[in-house]
Amino acid sequence: MSAYRQTFIEANGIRLHMAQQGDGPLVLLCHGFPETSHAWRHQLAALAQAGFHAIAPDLRGYGSSECPTAIEQYTTLDVVGDLVALVDILGERNAVVVGNDWGATIAWQAALLRPDRFRAVAALGVPMMGRAPMAPSRLFPQTDQAWFYTHYFSEPGLAESEFERDVRATFRKIYFSASGDVGTRDANTPNPFGLMPRSGGLLDSLIDPPLLPAWLAPTDLDQFVRAFSISGFRGGLNYYRNLDRNWEMQSAFEGLLVKVPSLYLVGERDTGLAMPGMHEIIGGMPQFVPKLSASRVVPQAGHWLQQEAPDFVNAALIEFLREL
Repeated sequence: MSAYRQTFIEANGIRLHMAQQGDGPLVLLCHGFPETSHAWRHQLAALAQAGFHAIAPDLRGYGSSECPTAIEQYTTLDVVGDLVALVDILGERNAVVVGNDWGATIAWQAALLRPDRFRAVAALGVPMMGRAPMAPSRLFPQTDQAWFYTHYFSEPGLAESEFERDVRATFRKIYFSASGDVGTRDANTPNPFGLMPRSGGLLDSLIDPPLLPAWLAPTDLDQFVRAFSISGFRGGLNYYRNLDRNWEMQSAFEGLLVKVPSLYLVGERDTGLAMPGMHEIIGGMPQFVPKLSASRVVPQAGHWLQQEAPDFVNAALIEFLREL
């Protein structure tokens, strides 16, 4: 695998770090939580070899990119603004935007709001959905004994304290527990992105694997640990602290459709599929994404799709890009 180039750029008033490789039509790769641009290491090389200019930024608050202080500076619109500015600074008219996890949400919104700048979109894991009937803080479940993980993440300082106590162990547990290596999921399978007891932390119930999954080399784990040991987890968690604000602002775009060519991929064992109604949401995507060219399930893969199943993802992305 060829080494990607690492550079910095000033965009939308903040300094962004990005990994890039290749020349040709621009493809932006947006990571999720907890990841950095390094999550796209396999795609950077494959897309470059296929004749594309692949760029994976550390999104604001992550890795070597700048971390704004205020929580309210981490809305979806802020990040879409970063991507628009990035395309401008690179001197390009438009780009294809690709995302996984939170990056998928951002990619969908970028294509929805700025089809003039994002000519196509590919999303991994998170489908395009309509606006929820109520704010996420009211929609996601919580009781006196348990709460949905987004409530835990939304409390400033709470998850940071737990995750930063042992960054390497945090990554081992979250990456393994949300991966396809756990096997077929049932109600007893530990899920880092589900309900959790109020009495402890998120990591308490997760498996600490004796060996790393085959898709995560020790040197790659080192990259993520090093990045979050420097940046901390606050920036990434601030995205969750804007869920209600994102929902409020979404009212201005109610009824808009994603009208650019689109691709959706999801791992067969993705943790998100355990959420009630998710299969129906995925099946109903064409009403929001009329140019959805394909919706594919990746066998035995989990939530970290581009890391777990790079050959499948690379082939699907390159086929999609060449058909544009």
